[in-house]
Amino acid sequence: MILQFLINGIITGILYSLSAIGFALVYNTTRVFHIAAAALYVVAAYIFLAFHDFGLPFYISGIIAIVTTAGLSILTELMVYRPLYRRKASLNVAMIASIGIMTIIINAIALIFGNETKILNKGNQQALTFDGIIITNPQILQAGIGIISLIFFFIFLRFSNFGLKIRALSNDTTLFEISGFNVQTTRLIAYMLSGVFLAVGSCLTFYDIGIKPQAGMPVLINAMVAMIIGGIGRFRSCIVGGLMLGILQALVVFQFSANWQNVITFLVLVLFLFFKPQGVFGYKKRMV
Repeated sequence: MILQFLINGIITGILYSLSAIGFALVYNTTRVFHIAAAALYVVAAYIFLAFHDFGLPFYISGIIAIVTTAGLSILTELMVYRPLYRRKASLNVAMIASIGIMTIIINAIALIFGNETKILNKGNQQALTFDGIIITNPQILQAGIGIISLIFFFIFLRFSNFGLKIRALSNDTTLFEISGFNVQTTRLIAYMLSGVFLAVGSCLTFYDIGIKPQAGMPVLINAMVAMIIGGIGRFRSCIVGGLMLGILQALVVFQFSANWQNVITFLVLVLFLFFKPQGVFGYKKRMV
């Protein structure tokens, strides 16, 4: 029985990892607390729903949702964050602007689509069963596409020129700029990739359990917790944090009930902030 919950937790952890990378791509490179990511997460699901209801195949609708969300993420940088960056506004101002973006987008979605939960896969879900373990087709899709996306990201990050620039920008913005590299272009790439990973995680989750306009913030909170316990500053730590959080929540459901998930999540976050603030694989910082 516990194996079923562990498998569920691993799959949930993969989805958390995708969202955590989407958030970390912006936070690690720009230090902007990108709360608007919650709105982009929701937008991707509703674009997916709109084009699928229009009659387009599942994969085509998903690709359109991913491309559109990446474009909206770039627009967020160009229209909001970049002007603030040029004016040397504080990061607190950028965070408040991000909250404003999220509020506007979420209310617009609720106005257009309504507040009720939208479900794409309304029929009985087919599943694989072995030794009492049940894995549904949406879960297989989540695990498969999620793992492929994570592998692609780390190949891109490790071996591509743009990946090297993103890592360099996340380490030291000032040194990156005085070395002659284009900060603004690299930021755009980071925002584009952030939108891609947020959209992938959103579409995979929506295909399984549905979506509502307010669903973005809880996911973003889990993504932020995953990034913090994994270690801020390292992108691979998002996977570690996401898997840890997903498995922990599954074990809480197994041992107690789903009502305790959020309590345990924030308890773990508080413990890490007190005793290991750099996370599992984060950089240790020396106080001067």
